[in-house]
Amino acid sequence: MNIGFVGVGRMGANMARRLKDRSASGGHVTAVYDSNRKAATGLAAELGCAAAQDLSEVTAESDAIFTVVTDDNAMREIFSGTGDNLLVNARGKLFINCATVSPQVHVDVEKLANEAAAETLEACMASSITQARGGKLYLMCGGKEKAFRKAQPILKELASTVRFIGKAGEAAKVKALVNMVMNINTAGLAEGLALGAALGLDLTMLREVFSQTGANSRVLESQSRSPPRTRDQGTIRPDDRGRFGRTRQIRHRRAHLQRST
Repeated sequence: MNIGFVGVGRMGANMARRLKDRSASGGHVTAVYDSNRKAATGLAAELGCAAAQDLSEVTAESDAIFTVVTDDNAMREIFSGTGDNLLVNARGKLFINCATVSPQVHVDVEKLANEAAAETLEACMASSITQARGGKLYLMCGGKEKAFRKAQPILKELASTVRFIGKAGEAAKVKALVNMVMNINTAGLAEGLALGAALGLDLTMLREVFSQTGANSRVLESQSRSPPRTRDQGTIRPDDRGRFGRTRQIRHRRAHLQRST
């Protein structure tokens, strides 16, 4: 299967590299595209594939196209932009959309693709850049089951967990909730460490206690890879709720979900 990528920032590029490494399993990266032309040409030279100048060129060169773009507007533009877009001559193509966008955008894009006799699948990621490179993504998928089954062999090369959630837009809702809970955990951890520092407690000890009790979380596990420093050393500060807290992001995720209802 020939595979294209639209959006080759850090996540998209590492996913493409992973599939290049796993090309013996049947997937071949044939074309990449990015609004940052330098990023596309650099990755294309590394992978030995085409650096497409047009979105329609990616579609022409590929059977399945991954999209990893920045936001709702970018997603709508690549699928419905005037003149050049991914749905030009897209009959029979499969689009796997990994960007964090509003649930309704996935619904709208699926409808557009179906009108062009193509298929789409949302594959929302709850993972890091390192996991993308190592094929350890956690993917939550939404769309039609036929499209999911078609995409599964490729997705299994990228992910340790591939989970089908339901119809278009459903996986994006779950992803928004995952991010919301993660952000709440991050804010809680920052508040707890900041208060511990203010009380003069040893932060290494405090993290260890947190990790061994009900205060533990994935956020704490990832933060614990680097040792904590004191407030005077600049890591824990009185304003850390602004630095580490995610109040604004939580509000954004709430609005993100409300727009889908």
